[in-house]
Amino acid sequence: MPTRTAAQRRARAKTEFDAYLATCPSRQVLDMIGNKWVGLIIAALHDGPLRHGQLRTTIAGVSQKMLTQALRELERDGLVTRTITASVPARVDYQLTPLGQDLWTVIQPLKNWAEQNMAAIQMHRKRQLSA
Repeated sequence: MPTRTAAQRRARAKTEFDAYLATCPSRQVLDMIGNKWVGLIIAALHDGPLRHGQLRTTIAGVSQKMLTQALRELERDGLVTRTITASVPARVDYQLTPLGQDLWTVIQPLKNWAEQNMAAIQMHRKRQLSA
């Protein structure tokens, strides 16, 4: 890869996204994806629509405020749809969009890796603390 000046990188960034550039909006997406609640919400919704209360039950430890905030961000970014069904009380369901389903294909291996390797990571953390 040829070396580019900062000006060349900025000019290129106007037509292509490059997360290494400080002003690239893809950094905002990476920040959002790195949020633990977002990853868990995407994982919980991959099987189908859920209501807010069902999500709170599924995702242990998430506060109502954090869940609501994360769902709003996901809806804003086109990853989740919010459907209101007229009833008493009104029913609100959240569901992954095709873009959200695509993100699930990225998050799923990461979630699986974390679950499969947690024992080894805990062992290394314990070893580091006792050193």
